[in-house]
Amino acid sequence: MLQDKDRIFTNLYGHQDWQLKGAKTRGDWDNTKALLELGQDEIIERVKASGLRGRGGAGFSTGMKWSFMPKQSDGRPSYLVVNADEGEPGTCKDRDIIRHDPHKLIEGCLVAGFAIRAVAAYIYIRGEFCQEADHLEYAVAEAYKAGLLGKNACKSGYDFDVFVHRGAGAYICGEETALIESLEGKKGQPRLKPPFPAGAGLYGCPTTVNNVESIAVAPTILRRGAEWFAALGRPNNTGTKVFCISGHVNKPCNVEEEMGIPLKELIEKHAGGVRGGWDNLLAIIPGGSSVPMLPKNICDTVLMDFDSLREVQSGLGTAAVIVMDKSTDIVRAIARLSKFYMHESCGQCTPCREGTGWMWRMMERMATGNAEREEIDQLLDVSKRIEGHTICALGDAAAWPVQGLFRHFRGEVERRIDEYTKKVA
Repeated sequence: MLQDKDRIFTNLYGHQDWQLKGAKTRGDWDNTKALLELGQDEIIERVKASGLRGRGGAGFSTGMKWSFMPKQSDGRPSYLVVNADEGEPGTCKDRDIIRHDPHKLIEGCLVAGFAIRAVAAYIYIRGEFCQEADHLEYAVAEAYKAGLLGKNACKSGYDFDVFVHRGAGAYICGEETALIESLEGKKGQPRLKPPFPAGAGLYGCPTTVNNVESIAVAPTILRRGAEWFAALGRPNNTGTKVFCISGHVNKPCNVEEEMGIPLKELIEKHAGGVRGGWDNLLAIIPGGSSVPMLPKNICDTVLMDFDSLREVQSGLGTAAVIVMDKSTDIVRAIARLSKFYMHESCGQCTPCREGTGWMWRMMERMATGNAEREEIDQLLDVSKRIEGHTICALGDAAAWPVQGLFRHFRGEVERRIDEYTKKVA
């Protein structure tokens, strides 16, 4: 269990002042100039050594991603883009970081921006997050006024600007290239890769896109040392992570914990346990709605990190833990997610545009039992034709919940079909 001395987000619940004065008492902006004096390459090497993996879902090495940016400018400026869109159902960590600790993110933007030789950071925040965006804009203004941003930021000789951009609330804009398109004022649709953003991103310039949490932890890692961060968690799954626990628990919450904590311990220690006790558990979606669910027998022992969850054919994703007890209509729940992905598909790729609607209509019939047994395999086949055949991962996100349902609860779907057949016979 994570000790208080190792917490990075010490105002996650908003009990303290979120403005600059409060942030400084918590150690933010403490001699940031010294962090920048480490030099660009050294900052990247230390973030690599910490083992930090992207906290937005993909889990790619953050330091490695930064190292892809060009060391010498060809005349084009470089940019940092922060993904604060957070549209994944069940996920609500970034909004709490921004609402209660915005200066952690802003200082992280300066440090990361310096490391990748960027001239500015654009924080793309979901438009529905009204209070969060207000706090962020206020905190950015405070940082400019205090000389922490802008010309000669933190008296380091480095010029750096931060802009806050409110999105229009499209799930697809959480995908990095769709986010860039939206920032440029175009329809939020993913781009074909290559070119990758590090070569041609925002306005055709080298760009790195990172999640809020990935950027916000960077200054603390540099202050306390890569070894400290790497010692937390498990090998290749290091550090702390903010978990969002919702659904059928007694105390839904966001909590910062060590990577690799057992799922059962996470829920029982921090969320007051499953409603009606652990034995009343049916299934858990461990990483936001796009990862496959896990039944109780796997939840008993599984660890909450990237590799452990991949081994049980699921994923850590955004670490949004959605708990479902035995009162849940599990087929109806997945049908509801299918409707969400159908609605949020940008329509650019045929497998996703056509397939998500097809899956939702099939799932609606499965929920009532008005289907044939053979259609289960047909639906699985369709999900496989969507997965991995689209420009971005929304196709995968739509397919995986359905695959998880049939992997672990196929018998429940078959029972409904048999009962419905008997009723209408």
